[in-house]
Amino acid sequence: MIVLFTDYGLKGPYLGELEAAVFRYAPQERVINLCADVPRQDPRSAAYLLAAWSRNFPARTLFCCVIDPGVGSGIDKPVIVRCGEHRFVGPHNGLFDVVTHNREAVECWEITWQPEHVSNTFHGRDIYAPVCAMLANQQPVPGKPMDWRPRYDWPEDLHRIIYIDGFGNAVSGVRASAVIDTDVLRIGDREIKRANTFSDVAPGEAFWYENSSGLVEIAVNQGSASETLGLQVGTEFSL
Repeated sequence: MIVLFTDYGLKGPYLGELEAAVFRYAPQERVINLCADVPRQDPRSAAYLLAAWSRNFPARTLFCCVIDPGVGSGIDKPVIVRCGEHRFVGPHNGLFDVVTHNREAVECWEITWQPEHVSNTFHGRDIYAPVCAMLANQQPVPGKPMDWRPRYDWPEDLHRIIYIDGFGNAVSGVRASAVIDTDVLRIGDREIKRANTFSDVAPGEAFWYENSSGLVEIAVNQGSASETLGLQVGTEFSL
């Protein structure tokens, strides 16, 4: 399957145009929209989300990843990264730095293919989606090998909020396996304890827990952690 991971949002034509570009080159492929509201123009937050959310996808999944604030500038090379049994296509702007942490045999190619007409501002449609389709069709890699090096020296765990879901729950960049159950999460002068699930605390009470992707997440039972605690993408905390 080809999995879309973007900051395009659901409004406007962009996601539809991306899907249409895949269909044009590989109409037989299943296209899954994993997330279209990744924090906008924020490759760092996106990198931690991608690493967590891509783990449970089957072998040979192709990820079309477009969080590209530098699109058209020529600063970030367009790349294909093979990591384990998954392949990731998108800009080399830190987006793939976390998914490759502590992984051996990471392969990378700089994409050299371009269509006859390419927009300066829509490489997702014009380059990344067609390249994913080519790989799905088992065509030769449309690029040249390059040594893989992370773009930034980002830590294994990021102690900040990286995503707010539709319920107002706040996802962090910290792996729950890296902390212990008795750890208290601190945001400013507020202390938040761990619970296993929502019903373990009273309505309106805040807690942190291990979410379904294995990350530390902050929630309020029957409420919004974002509104109650004033959380937003970028809010930092300690554990």
